[in-house]
Order: sequence, then C-alpha cells, then structure tokens
Amino acid sequence: MLPALEAGGVERGTLEMAAYLVRQGHESLVISAGGRLREQLVDEGTTHYCWDIGAKRLGVLLWIRKVRRLLERQKPDIIHLRSRLPAWIAYLAWRKMDPAVRPGLVTTVHGPYTPGWYSAVMARGERVIAISEMIHQYVLRHYPFVDPQRLSVIYRGVDRAQYPFAYQPPREWSARWQQQFPQLAGKYVLTLPARITRWKGHEHFVRLIGLLKQQGIPAYGLIVGEPHKRKRHFLHALQQQIGTAGLAEDFCFTGHRTDLKNILAVSDVVLSLALEPEAFGRTTIEALSLGVPVAGYAHGGVAEQLQQVLPEGAVPVGDLAAMAGLLVQWYRQRPAIKREHGFTLHNMLSQTLSVYTGLVSEKAGSSKTGSRGKR
Repeated sequence: MLPALEAGGVERGTLEMAAYLVRQGHESLVISAGGRLREQLVDEGTTHYCWDIGAKRLGVLLWIRKVRRLLERQKPDIIHLRSRLPAWIAYLAWRKMDPAVRPGLVTTVHGPYTPGWYSAVMARGERVIAISEMIHQYVLRHYPFVDPQRLSVIYRGVDRAQYPFAYQPPREWSARWQQQFPQLAGKYVLTLPARITRWKGHEHFVRLIGLLKQQGIPAYGLIVGEPHKRKRHFLHALQQQIGTAGLAEDFCFTGHRTDLKNILAVSDVVLSLALEPEAFGRTTIEALSLGVPVAGYAHGGVAEQLQQVLPEGAVPVGDLAAMAGLLVQWYRQRPAIKREHGFTLHNMLSQTLSVYTGLVSEKAGSSKTGSRGKR
C-alpha cells in the first residue's frame, strides 16, 4: 500500500518487489491511487486496486473498513506498508482483525520522518525494514519500543543487468543528445540529478561551478529534475542566482527526463549535494554501478554507498572548497571505481522475501502452538 504510482524511490521499490514476487510464483496486490507507473505494474502481473488511500482529507478514514474487508476476502500472507497515511489506514484495519488469521505486517522506513505519533506507525510492523544504517539508527533512537530483533537493514538495490559497469548509451540516443545539447562538447560535465528544491543543494552547485571556473576548469552544470508544481519560485530564484553569478552559459536545466541512465553515463561526475542526509539515494548508486564517479556530502545513505564503492568521493557537508579541490583532481585524473558492490536489486529483493517468509513461518508456528494450547 502506498499513496500513488507516479515516480520516486518508494514507487520504484514497490514495482520491483511486485514483479519479483510474481516471477517467484507468488500473488502480488497493490493498493494506490494509480499514476504513470500503474500500467507497468499491471503488465508485470500485479493486481492493482485504484484506491486513493493517501488523500490528505478526513474522508480518507472511510477506507479503513474497505481495506479490512479486502484483507478478509483476499487473505494475504503479508501486507507491506511504505508510506505513513496509507500505513495508518492499513494498520487500523489490520488491528481490528482476528490475530489468528490476519496477515503479517511489514513496514519499510524510507526516510527520517519527523518523530512523533504520526510517524510512529512506520515502526509498528511485526517486521520493520530500514533502507540504510542511517535509518536503522533513526528508528532505534526515536522509537525505543521497537525490538531490535524485528528490525532489519535492507539497502535499496540497483539492477546490475540494467546498470552494467562501463555502459555506453545507444548511438541513436547519443546523436540526439549531442544535437539537443551541443554546448556540452568539450566540457567537464557535472550532473546534479535531483528534484529542484532548496535542501537538495542546488545553490551550492551554482557556487561550485563558479569556483571551478575560477580555476580554469571548463565545468558545466547539468541540472536534471523539476521542481514541485507548487514550488516553482525556487527554480526562478535559482535561475536568478546563476545569472547574477555570470554563469548563464555554464548551466542547463533538462527538466524531468525518462533517460536518466544515459545522462548519468555521459556525465564526467555525478554529484550529491543534499544539505540534509538522504535515507539512501538511488541515483548515486546507479551512477557508481555504471562506473561514473560520484562526489557527495558525507552523510546519510550516500556516505554509506561511497564508503564501500568510492571512499574518496565523500566530502564534509557544505565544504565547497574541498569539493572543488576533489573535482579538480578528478578532472586531471579520473578515479578508479569498484566494479562490484553489495547494493544490488537481487540482494534487496531476496532479503525482503526472506523477511516475508520468516514472518509467515513464525506466525504459522505460533498458530499451531496456540491450537495445541486450546486443546
């Protein structure tokens, strides 16, 4: 259960897990308001219930009874919750069911939500998955009621078949890209793939390009992503900052792209400049999997990735001088990147399924014990 199927790490993880379950011979059901990823979800064998369980209005509580009826009718072994409002709907429905027959409850904590009663529902699962060590520590710190034995760290993973090391985009794509962005020829292309919002570090990116230009580096900033439709004012402020700094010819806004893998592959360096620690950061591990250097602020899940794959890419948070120095060094000599790492899609999916099967086995054992006790 999740709010919608538009775009983002939660949504992609849901599609990946759903398709994996179907391939393994299981039945997969997803409840959401739908979105651009719904067609793929259904094509890959999942049954989708188009229910707006993430709507932030009082009427959303009416879904509690409908969800409980669905669970009683379908009798799933596991219900997996990934977002707070749908999690509350499901948790309240699940709690009213007979413990002997209700499904196992799994939650995934995808981010460092504001601590409190509303966010606490994400720690109420019979099994709780943290997507990085950062999130693992967050759960233990803010929700002491969680038994560490039911808390697992399962990193998000990248499909190495889709993101092979030293990947090169198709010739046709490269030709179109060069025609669309001829200004990139001969430049040191630094890519920041992130939604355009203040905390993602775009203002630092502008200052960083300025520092590199001062040192004679032909740096070019590629901003891949779009702002939320209600926050376009920050995009305008960012464009003004670029113009005031005299860097209008050194930046490009691509907007939303569906060919991010190819863009990462033709970048000289991919950056992560988030001012707040990210729970994981999928684009950074995707770039590293392709063999593209990543430089990022050393906190959150990105720091955990860099520690294993490219330790020299970790820079103290906010230290633009250190970041610029590293990029100058990499401009002169590209760093070596480990070809293999543990942040794989296979690991993520198989470990999640192990959580499911372990919980199902435990509940089956408890049921048998309870039955013998009644006799």
